[in-house]
Amino acid sequence: MYSNRSRRQGFTLVELLVVIAIIGVLVGLLLPAVQAAREAARRMSCSNNFKQIGLALHNYHSAYKNLPMNAGGTTFQGSNGNQSNRLWLSWMVGTLPFCEQQALWEQISNPLAFNRTGTTRNPPYPAMGPNPWSQNYQPWLTQVPTFRCPSDPTQPVNYRVAFNNYSACAGDAFFEQAHGGIDDNGNPSGSGGWGEESTERWARGVFRARHFTKFRDITDGLANTIMCGENVVGARDLRASATIMAADNQSWDRPPSWWKQYLDPERPGYINSNTATGGLNRCGGKPCYDGNANHQRGRRWSDGRPEFSTFQTITPPNSYNIQRWHGRSGAYCASSYHQGGAHILMADGAVVFITDSIESGDQEHVAYGRDNGDGRGWEGGAGRESPYGLWGALGTKNGKETIEEQLNQ
Repeated sequence: MYSNRSRRQGFTLVELLVVIAIIGVLVGLLLPAVQAAREAARRMSCSNNFKQIGLALHNYHSAYKNLPMNAGGTTFQGSNGNQSNRLWLSWMVGTLPFCEQQALWEQISNPLAFNRTGTTRNPPYPAMGPNPWSQNYQPWLTQVPTFRCPSDPTQPVNYRVAFNNYSACAGDAFFEQAHGGIDDNGNPSGSGGWGEESTERWARGVFRARHFTKFRDITDGLANTIMCGENVVGARDLRASATIMAADNQSWDRPPSWWKQYLDPERPGYINSNTATGGLNRCGGKPCYDGNANHQRGRRWSDGRPEFSTFQTITPPNSYNIQRWHGRSGAYCASSYHQGGAHILMADGAVVFITDSIESGDQEHVAYGRDNGDGRGWEGGAGRESPYGLWGALGTKNGKETIEEQLNQ
């Protein structure tokens, strides 16, 4: 006599371990794909923000027949930095009404009688605001989403001025490009190398400090000329593309390749940690990085000074930044957290991804715009071919170079 007994089916321990292992392998395979998809979405969002900025600049030009001024605003009012912005407002301030930020623009363009904390201010902040580094003026602390790239995680803390990830193109030279030959009072700043006429020769990009540019000035063609570029916000991790090496007057008479010796040989994308920190007086005659968290790339969206709001097409994207000293001229690279390159905005409104390997000409050429009589400088000016190859040519508005390459959009 036989009896039917039901058997309960189940996993053995070995089978369970095999299933867990398979799941683990699948997760391991899928996780990079998920991360890559997320970065692709962030990169697309970053590009869309740039397109919106390009549209805002074109609409501004349609309204005013010129592009917004970088390093503009109200003239200096003595020693009181709260009564004017000293002609240091960035080009981004003027784009606000065209970036769906009319409310913020209204706060800035009218007197404001309140501090950041809500307390009454007497006298009120003037129309167009105080100096652009003020941490008590709420509009400067307001983060505009369009001005940030989602791939950059750096965020302001402790009531810092809000950040920006997009810079105006200042061309392929930087001699005295912080003020464009105009002082804080709105007057020509002198003759010789410091004067308006001399500094114009080196203002080969779309944006020139304290001057307006019209589309008709871009004789190389809007589709062949860079208007803006990406920049990562400076962090304190010594990433070369975000950290600024202060070099005093050496920044003028050294070729771009000379500064590579200050990169970490084991981490070429970073400044050597043995490089001195602090102010220029503590640099011992060599470049140093500025340890002040406020003195880094993109850390003040409202500030039109070069380290915050402009870049040059001298070294290729994601290279390194050299400046004379804080708040003054320097050679700043385009940069991003995207793999292999950075977005740029052409003057016709197209957004293009430029790789780190773009042809950048003679990096041994001293084209920073200063000649000490040793033949290492150059004359600059309109109609002269950039020494920095395709990258330099794209950054100049009137160099008369012929662009044959097709840029990827």
